[in-house]
This record gives sequence, C-alpha cells and structure tokens, in this order.
Amino acid sequence: MGLSDILFVILSAIAIVSGWRVFATDSMVRASFLLLTSFIAAGLMMVMLAAPYIGIATVFMMAVEMMVMALFMVMFMMNPAGLNPMMMVHQHRISIGAGIVAFAGLTLALLLSRLPTDPVDPQRPVIHELGIELLGASMLIFETAGVTLLATMIGAVVLSSRAGRFGPADEASVPPPLEPGGEPAGRRPADGAGHHHHH
Repeated sequence: MGLSDILFVILSAIAIVSGWRVFATDSMVRASFLLLTSFIAAGLMMVMLAAPYIGIATVFMMAVEMMVMALFMVMFMMNPAGLNPMMMVHQHRISIGAGIVAFAGLTLALLLSRLPTDPVDPQRPVIHELGIELLGASMLIFETAGVTLLATMIGAVVLSSRAGRFGPADEASVPPPLEPGGEPAGRRPADGAGHHHHH
C-alpha cells in the first residue's frame, strides 16, 4: 500500500466519520462545519481519482454553502448562535430505514452497473471542455451569485454582532412594538427564556 492509498483511506475515514457526526451532534452550527469537513474530504478524494474539476468545485461550493448556513444559524436560531443542545434527528425509525434502503440501492447499482472502460486521450483538454459546457452561457449568472452570497455573509455577520436585531444581544432582545409605548410585537418568550446566560 503506497502513500496515495493511505491518504485515500484517511480521507475516506474523515468523510464517513464527519458525515456520521452531522447526525450525532446537538448543534446546528457544529453540524454545518462537520458536513463541510465531510464534503472537503470527498472533494479531495475526487482530485485523487483524476477528477480535479469536480473535486475542487465540490470544495468551493460546499465551503460557501456551509459557511452561509452556519452564519444564518447564528443570526436566526432561537438559542444563542445555534450552539445550545437540541435534537437534530426526528422520526428515527423512518430515517434509519431510509438510510439502509438508500445504501443498499446505491451499492447494488454500483455492483450491477457496467462502468465505461474507454479511456480519454491524455492530451484532450477535458477540464476546459467541461467548464465551457457547464458555464459557457452562465458565467455572468455565477459571478452575480458569488457577489450576492458574499453580501449575504457580510450581512449575516453584521446582524449577528453584539448589537443584535432589536437591542444588545447579551441583555436579551425583544422586537419593537407596533405602536409607540405598546407591547413588543410577535410571540412573547416565557419568563427567563429570552435572556442569554453567560457561562
């Protein structure tokens, strides 16, 4: 077993363990970063399998997506920063059954499929051709989406700062009243539920 084989096994273990931990952790933010770790490991495995475009695209796309998800969790979760313990899995029996069926189906499809064996000419610019095929007419859309996501991340950081949406975040915050001097709008939290406790 060579160095590349050992590295592939390590990346496989990281992808599997971090993917499992997504459903075992009790925090939305931690789940986002664990899923990011799993996708990064899978992307690096694709690079090792001579599919650099798919591997690098997976790393970049999932890095942005998971960061945006984590920032939105920090910004909108009812518990502080989405870090308080919470149940991450619902309908346990259905989830386990669906996972087993999906794993068995994908395994059978892999074992019973006749994979192509026609090699591509090493001198052919396959990555360039794939990029033109996927992004040739949509490059402006992707560039616009990138700027929009960047603005979203900056806005999420600003909104999740100490100032909070309706007041200082560490002194609890309530929405403003609909009328001057009236009761706060929206659902009122139970006694003590709206305060952030320092640890």
